Parts: sequence; C-alpha cells; structure tokens
Amino acid sequence: MPDRIHNPISKAVEREEFAQVAETYRSFHDENKGGSTLVRKQHYQEMVNQYYDLVTDFYEFGWGRSFHFASRKRHESFRDSLIRHERFLAEAIGLHPGMRVLDVGCGVGGPMRLMAKEFGAYVVGLNNNEFQLGKCEDYNKAAGLQHQTEILQGDFMKIPAPEASFDAAFQIEATPHAPDKEGAFAEIWRVLRPGGIFGGYEWCMTPGYIVGNPAHQEIKKDIETGNGIPDIALFEDVVRALRRAGFVVIESFDAADTSDPETPWYRALEGRDLSLTGLRRSAIGRFVTTWTLRLLEPLRIVPKGATDVQELLNVAADSLVAGGRLGIFTPMFYYTARKPQ
Repeated sequence: MPDRIHNPISKAVEREEFAQVAETYRSFHDENKGGSTLVRKQHYQEMVNQYYDLVTDFYEFGWGRSFHFASRKRHESFRDSLIRHERFLAEAIGLHPGMRVLDVGCGVGGPMRLMAKEFGAYVVGLNNNEFQLGKCEDYNKAAGLQHQTEILQGDFMKIPAPEASFDAAFQIEATPHAPDKEGAFAEIWRVLRPGGIFGGYEWCMTPGYIVGNPAHQEIKKDIETGNGIPDIALFEDVVRALRRAGFVVIESFDAADTSDPETPWYRALEGRDLSLTGLRRSAIGRFVTTWTLRLLEPLRIVPKGATDVQELLNVAADSLVAGGRLGIFTPMFYYTARKPQ
C-alpha cells in the first residue's frame, strides 16, 4: 500500500521545483502574465498535469480517493453519497460482468474500483497524469483488482485505443478539463462499440448564471483557477457537443437538484460534517492547514510554494460554495448518451 496518503504535500513534484511549478500553473489564470481562456485551452495538457501534480495529495488528504462531488440525502454521510453517486452512473450505463468499460479521466481510481468490484466489469482507467496513474495501479493491486482493471496513459482528446474497443464509457467530473468538449466526446464516440452508452457528470454554469454580472464572473473565474479548468460550459453546450459528436442523448439533468435542501452538494466544504476528514475540508480545517504550512515553509520542513497551493485550494473551495449557494454552478450536470447502432 502506498505511503503517500496522509501527507498533503505533493510527491509528484521535486521539492526544489515546487514553487516554480505552482507559479507556472498560476500564470495560466493571470491575465497580467498572459493567461486567458484561449491560452488555457491551447496548453490544457500542461496546465491540467501541473494542477494535479500539485494537488493530488492534498485531495486525498481532505477528500479520499474519489475526486468528485455528489448529491446527498438527509442524514447520508459524505462517503455514502459518493458511493451512491457512482452506483447510479454504473447502472445508468448498464454495467454488468464481461463488459469492457472506459473510465475517462480516472484520477486515482476510486470509482473504477467500485464499478469493477460491484458490477463485475473490466474497467480501463484513462488518465494523462503519470503520478495519479501510479497511485491508481497501486490501489487496484491492493484491492485485489489488478486482473479486472487496467490503466491507460493518454489524452482524452486523442485516446490511445482502437475504434469500437469499449462496450461503455463514463466520466465523473473529468471532461471539464477538456479544451473542446465536442472533440473529447467525438474521441469517446470513436472508441465505443455501436450501441454503447456513455454517461457522465459535468461541471457547468447553470441557467442562473448571468454573463454580465461581475460577481458571477468572479466566482466562475475563481472556480476555474482553483480547479484547473480552461473554461466552464453551460448545460446546452454539453448537450450540443454530445450531439455533434454523434451521440443520441438519452437523458440529461442537474443532479444537484436531487440533493436534500439540508445537505446540498457543497456541504462537504462548509464544515458541517462531523468527522476528521470533514474538519479538514471545512473553512476552519483549511485555515489551520494553511497556517501550519505557513509556519513550516520558512523552516524548510515543507517545500517553498506549499502554502500557495493550499491557498489555491482555499480559493477553489470558497468559490465552489459561493457558486452552489447562489445556484449558478453545479459540478454534476448528468447525462447519458448512446452511440447509434
């Protein structure tokens, strides 16, 4: 079992390079340093890889091994909501034993292991980040699923797999990183067999988002900066891209609306979950982590730049909560779509 879970400081970046990588990532979102939506889309591979090299261990420290949100029922734990969210998607795309399934942007593999173990499918995890894939492979072996899972290093804009080589595909909050949704969906369409189902959860600005509202624009920009996103789509952008890629859209809706009002999807970032990991995710926990790193950084106990990365994640968390409370952002615009026979 890897020993890289409980320490939030990234092991993907060399200590002496940490601050520079963090600064380079920040520059993609800083207009004063040449950052723009166009630049982020043109250099999305570098930007997204740098982001996950910096934050993967932070994510595991505060989130676990399934890097996504979920709608929540009243009295349901955060962990249980993630599992239910993954099961819902697995059932929606019709997973069953013997299927060969593509997990697009698999992260460290939390969802793929659930789908392999509970649904009997053979799951291939596609990811462009070498550090995450190494962790994913370690965790798959530790779970005894090495014969039912596989990792595939590659870009979802050019998937290194033959045409019609998968029975189904899914993505959970991965394609928001794509510079061109139609292009990403067209690649997924290409590797699916005729009749195959593709399902996912997409980060979107909701119909409540007003383009000309400065407060809304600032929240959108902070979500993009804090989460390695080139640009956040609208609901209609996602559905249009699926259709243009060749899919028949079966169903689509904002799964955030299925949450109980007392347990919205962003509750995990508000500090209302009474658990150790819940405390880490809360504003108080993030404040403590930030100041701990700020004290340790001058002593060279943690690398220079660690505080900057934690503050970046604070921006991410605060903007996600703000977007959720205003109803202008959702991390779970759900859809299923079929490749025609």
